[in-house]
Amino acid sequence: MSEPSTDCLFCRIVAGDVPADVVAESEHALAFRDVNPQAPTHVLVVPRQHVENGAALAAASPAALAGVVGLAGEVAEQEGLADGYRAVFNTGVGAGQTVFHAHLHVFGGRDLTWPPG
Repeated sequence: MSEPSTDCLFCRIVAGDVPADVVAESEHALAFRDVNPQAPTHVLVVPRQHVENGAALAAASPAALAGVVGLAGEVAEQEGLADGYRAVFNTGVGAGQTVFHAHLHVFGGRDLTWPPG
């Protein structure tokens, strides 16, 4: 894991320098509503430390990865997604990752079709 970056939007949100609609937080992660929601519930869960993507997070800190996934589950419960939700890490430009700080999308509140892409 690397030090927080002043160029990274999510590092700045974690630091409190950029406002966000925070819905939950833990020792390892922060969860906030996506500014461009793709479902009625669309929350991003980010590790507090800067890591480029989900795979890098798993390699650098399994505890932080578990913290992100665990907080995603708490958010889903808090948001009333008992019927189901989707949790997605987009990794790389080809997958649509636009902020290169690991983040887990939590989608719910409507039927989610398969395949997703």
